[in-house]
Amino acid sequence: MASFDLVSKIDEMELSNALKNTEKMISGRYDFKGSEAAAEYKDKEKLIEIRAEDEMKVRAVLDILRTNMGKRGIGFKGMKESEILPWGTKNKKLTLSLTTGFDKDAQKLMNRLIKESGFKGKSQYMDEKYRIESKSIDELQALFQFLRQHKDMTLELHMENMKR
Repeated sequence: MASFDLVSKIDEMELSNALKNTEKMISGRYDFKGSEAAAEYKDKEKLIEIRAEDEMKVRAVLDILRTNMGKRGIGFKGMKESEILPWGTKNKKLTLSLTTGFDKDAQKLMNRLIKESGFKGKSQYMDEKYRIESKSIDELQALFQFLRQHKDMTLELHMENMKR
């Protein structure tokens, strides 16, 4: 039987590279000369903090970051954007919280979507991933695409450990 593991995670090395490229682009742009604009990843809280002098610069840094993340193949589904808040006396701050793993609501959603898709196989949740098995690899890949593109799915999904 063919199988794969479905996980929800963000590649932290690629995210680090995207943040470094963002910092490089910020330092090279004319409209950011003398600015304190920055994008910083806080590993323990699993969030990205974007700081700048005004809302326009915060949005520009966010746009640069999203462009670099897209080039690195990092999806935006697992990110929740906060409002732009004051930070210090003059600066503004925006946080992007990264969601990884399956909480109880995500598990219920996954089970409902798998049943909705008409998938003929087995799926079980174990150790922060879903093991999905079927007789046909094509059916597995179709299910994976269905889950990734479904409008209700708010997590970034990846396929791991594909076995024939």
